Amino acid sequence: VQLQAFGGGLVQAGGSLRLSCAASGSIFSINTMGWYRQAPGKQRELVAAMTSGGTTQYVDSVKGRFTISGDTAKNTVALQMNSLKPEDTAVYYCNVDVLHYSGSSMNYWGKGTLVTVSS
Repeated sequence: VQLQAFGGGLVQAGGSLRLSCAASGSIFSINTMGWYRQAPGKQRELVAAMTSGGTTQYVDSVKGRFTISGDTAKNTVALQMNSLKPEDTAVYYCNVDVLHYSGSSMNYWGKGTLVTVSS
């Protein structure tokens, strides 16, 4: 399974960015999909996640500003980021938990995409 992420970049505080991620490969279904981020000197943290049933969760610091959306039929997940703050600056990683045709589940990470928010 390969994950390809798009949409990172440089934006001023208060601006918006949209991250997209597409999963390809031997995928029977996707159990969960999400976005993590890692800022310099900090641990990777979960930003937002979504189950196949549509349940979402967000880290407190992005609630009301970020929205995760996904299409399990197309194996894509997006993160709309509004009202960006300098503290949102980080490398963002797409993550999916895949159910393979074999019946096994595995977790996959995409290569990170850098989001830089200037003050």
